[in-house]
Amino acid sequence: METPGPAVGVIPARLESTRLPRKLLLAETGRVLLEYAWRAASRARTLDEVIVATDSQEIAGAVRGFGGRAELTGEHASGTDRVAEVVRRCCDEAGIIVNIQGDEPELEPDHIDGLVDSLRAEAALQMATLACPIRDRRTLEDSSCVKVVTTVDGRALYFSRHPIPFVRDQSPESLFEDTTPWMLHVGLYAYRREFLLELASLPASPLEELERLEQLRALQHGAAIGVSVAEHSAVGIDTPEDYARFIARVKSYAA
Repeated sequence: METPGPAVGVIPARLESTRLPRKLLLAETGRVLLEYAWRAASRARTLDEVIVATDSQEIAGAVRGFGGRAELTGEHASGTDRVAEVVRRCCDEAGIIVNIQGDEPELEPDHIDGLVDSLRAEAALQMATLACPIRDRRTLEDSSCVKVVTTVDGRALYFSRHPIPFVRDQSPESLFEDTTPWMLHVGLYAYRREFLLELASLPASPLEELERLEQLRALQHGAAIGVSVAEHSAVGIDTPEDYARFIARVKSYAA
């Protein structure tokens, strides 16, 4: 059964960031970083509108400068809460909300479309997210890279910073190719509107606090989370080195 109402993309955007100050407004490529994510989201065929949710007048001005819609918010502890404020205030008619990361300039619109389509096709899902195969030990063992395991029909069983599943009798290297059992969670989410607002009203769950992963709040409260699989994910920009590599890629595209 299809969810009625349009699908709206919301990009939560804070000005301050610890490892790369003011990263969303960096513009060494000729465009601010945030504009790339907004443009990619705007190309998604399933989204009727893309809104930037920010507590920064400076970011709001930049968004309006490149032709986007910005909504100012209060202070929030998480991007999900920032998205929920805008949705509660501005998106009464929406059926599906997509939470899009503003620091992923090479986001693929097809990934957004896949999540929206999955919610429209499966009435039992409250939300959907993305994962891609892990094929190297560094990613598997990096606690900043979140892993997800699923049921046979693609619903999330658990998310963890720890390598899951644990493989007792084989080395990881023997399993990375073809049928790797490890999946990297990608922080792109689609929610049914009412579920998002309910989730934002709930306190942090015990597992969420232990792992410091917001999606565990939904899972621990019994949500059905669909996990779509893509071969590759967008690269997030978190450090000066990440941004330098992104600049190099942009220059190579233009060459």
